[in-house]
Amino acid sequence: MKRLLLLLVLFLAVVVLTPIIIGEKGYILVAIGDFAIESTVVAATIMLALCLLVLFTIIKLLRGGMQLSFATWNKVMFASQRRALGNFNKGIAAYVLGDYKQAEHLLAKSADASSLEHVAYLVAADAAHKQALKPNTEHYLTLLEQCPTTLKSTGIEAVIIKIKLLIEQKNYPQARTLIDNHHKHIGHDARLLSLEIELSLLEHRYPYVIKQLNSAQKQKSINTDTLTRWQQQAFYGAFTDIVKQQDSAELQAYWQQLPKKIKQTDTVLLTYCQVLAENNIHQPLVKLLVPVFKKGVAVNLIKATRTLPLNHVEPLMAAAQKHLHSQPHNALWLSLVAHFAMISKQWPLAEKAFNSLVSLAEPQYDKVDLLAFAQVLEQQGQIDKANQVLKKIHS
Repeated sequence: MKRLLLLLVLFLAVVVLTPIIIGEKGYILVAIGDFAIESTVVAATIMLALCLLVLFTIIKLLRGGMQLSFATWNKVMFASQRRALGNFNKGIAAYVLGDYKQAEHLLAKSADASSLEHVAYLVAADAAHKQALKPNTEHYLTLLEQCPTTLKSTGIEAVIIKIKLLIEQKNYPQARTLIDNHHKHIGHDARLLSLEIELSLLEHRYPYVIKQLNSAQKQKSINTDTLTRWQQQAFYGAFTDIVKQQDSAELQAYWQQLPKKIKQTDTVLLTYCQVLAENNIHQPLVKLLVPVFKKGVAVNLIKATRTLPLNHVEPLMAAAQKHLHSQPHNALWLSLVAHFAMISKQWPLAEKAFNSLVSLAEPQYDKVDLLAFAQVLEQQGQIDKANQVLKKIHS
């Protein structure tokens, strides 16, 4: 630019000085039709320079004015979006800090003007849920439905959060519709599979859950406690439905056709025993448990029978007493003999067994034993001793 101006100045200087040096002014004649303009070279050059200067000044002013206008326009037009983004960022920070009321307010306020409308409503819905504001949560979920989004833009995570919120809001039909719409992803995402199983349990689809447990067991991200809980709920529901809708014979037939590996699982076996005990199906229950007691190997399963609603415990009592004769200081068999004696209302025997249990060198009793011991003492009118035993539960 500087070079161009310098060349222009030199050119004008040459044009002006040349006539002076040669002693001739020089003339310029411009004719357009009948109209003619005559001027000296010096005057024409000065006029041309002035015109260029004025043109340059006008262009400079126009460029500056346009820049000012665009900056002002940008500031006015996008001010709301900048405010929305600021509220969105503050809302996310408040959510992370646990200030769910402020987070809900800021995120809901930022949603309409923000390009992250879907995320804003989703987090606002969760913030409202954490405040137990069901109407607010449902309102944001409704607004979420109106957001024009795709799975590619939001990701499967947004779908998972929404399904979880719908389940927690007890809106099972809408949660089911959303899961079914994304059913093809269940085999590839353990989180979606988990929600499918949880929702199916709430819908009492127990046979379906039992089938899905095979897939769930292959997922490393699903812990053992969760799998055990699902297994217990699914089989308990399935067993109970068969008894109520059909009869005990059908329940036993269903049990027999289960794979051996499943029947040997402590959770499934104990759940089956629980349903048999609750429905007073005595014969199959005794037939199932007596061999387990005689072997005395499945300690956890044997110990869990203390909490079953048993009525006929004579064969189990005999098996437990046989072990106790050979192992008089074994805490497991002392506990079982005490519990079975309590069920059969043999209060002195139950008290004796419990006293032996709590007198062992190392404490091997638990709250179940102490609660039963207190009940035995109460039945015999030993209220003070019963209260002392109960105090140990809370110590």
